[in-house]
Amino acid sequence: MKLIIKETQNSTIIKFEFPDFITQNENFEYKNIDEAKNSPLAQQLFYLPFVKTVYISGNFIAIERYNIVEWEDVKDAVAEQIEDFVNKGGIIIIPDESKNKKIALSVYGEITPNPATLKFVVTRLLTKTALEFKNIDETTASPLAKELFKFPFVKEIFIDENYISVTKYNVATWEEITLEIRTFIKQFIENGGLVIDESVIIENPKLEKQKIKNFDTLDVTSQQIINILEEYVKPAVAADGGNILFDSYDEKEKRVKVILQGSCNGCPSSTFTLKNGIENMLKDMLHDEAIIVEAING
Repeated sequence: MKLIIKETQNSTIIKFEFPDFITQNENFEYKNIDEAKNSPLAQQLFYLPFVKTVYISGNFIAIERYNIVEWEDVKDAVAEQIEDFVNKGGIIIIPDESKNKKIALSVYGEITPNPATLKFVVTRLLTKTALEFKNIDETTASPLAKELFKFPFVKEIFIDENYISVTKYNVATWEEITLEIRTFIKQFIENGGLVIDESVIIENPKLEKQKIKNFDTLDVTSQQIINILEEYVKPAVAADGGNILFDSYDEKEKRVKVILQGSCNGCPSSTFTLKNGIENMLKDMLHDEAIIVEAING
């Protein structure tokens, strides 16, 4: 088991990400060793003199430090200590058997630039892997998506982090169906329904294509394009319930092909976004006015 160390916007807090989820729909925050009675790992971390706060949620542990050290000097040693603890069978969180198994959460709808797509935000992490489903036959990895496709007005589904983007057919208006979908998603998750089965993703070649596995073998320009999309474009489109994936770069034609997902796919303003947003950004940041951006079907 190997952790991924990630910096945050707060320079005193750093995240240690696990390859799998370590909590079951719960978040924990500990300010001292006495508060960490249900977390042997957090208790051990508080023996480090610079540990101020420990956060445990989803697939990560975040630690806030006192200013007596810099993370650059100690982060690797902390990661090794956590890895050693877990690899030796140490318990991260002691389950509370007295708690009701039903998960309390909230689900609310957000409009997107695409009038056919609505973004349903859930107050918990749903998945680490963004996935798009065009029809019910593609939903092997998502029991939730499979159930949503049983509604006759559901056309496409995109799931990422803590939200589900639903694209509808024109047979119904959002005023008629929003409450029905929101209630269904809330009840499905609260009753223990599985949103994404991460193990199925690994076994599914079609879904694997949605991830970039050969980054190190790509040409330098393709790598630069991917980094720009990840850092500057993806956060913006995710806020609108969509996603953008790098497909290819043709050096001779200077043509960048991308895949639009979620609310971006089929959005009336997507052409404007591509030409006046992403294309201009790539031209400016790569210093190449010949670059053309083209969207292809996912």
